[in-house]
Amino acid sequence: MRFAPLFWAGFWAFMLDQVSKYVVVHWMGLVRLREIDVLPPLLNFRYGENRGINFGLLDNGSDIARWALIGFSLAVCLAVFVWILRMRAGRGMQLAAGLLIGGALGNVIDRLLYGYVLDFVNMSCCGIDNPFVFNVGDVFIFAGAAGLILLDGHRKKAP
Repeated sequence: MRFAPLFWAGFWAFMLDQVSKYVVVHWMGLVRLREIDVLPPLLNFRYGENRGINFGLLDNGSDIARWALIGFSLAVCLAVFVWILRMRAGRGMQLAAGLLIGGALGNVIDRLLYGYVLDFVNMSCCGIDNPFVFNVGDVFIFAGAAGLILLDGHRKKAP
């Protein structure tokens, strides 16, 4: 299968995102406890419901915003998928695209099931108290986007 790296990276990113959310939020009881110190202050679990985009932007809680974000996420996933197929991307680009798509679809599932994205990872360091939380899917989205930028071999050279 020519696009196996794309499929498997997306599959595992999606699965790891959803399993981590279930284990931490439901099985470990973060939804009830609200916070669990893992390796303070570096790594903590803090319960968060993100109805907006990064850092809670556009968090007005409306159903229109929810469905618009679902539609936008699905459109981005489809656009990246088609782009990778058309460019006949190599293994690295396929892996990066798969990570981005899998992470984004994990957040889409959250919005469909709960109306918001479950976030739980909080990291602080060096005297800086970070108030924001994110999830494993967000890590995959970031890593995938960075990989697509760094591995793109079709950049045009300046004249």
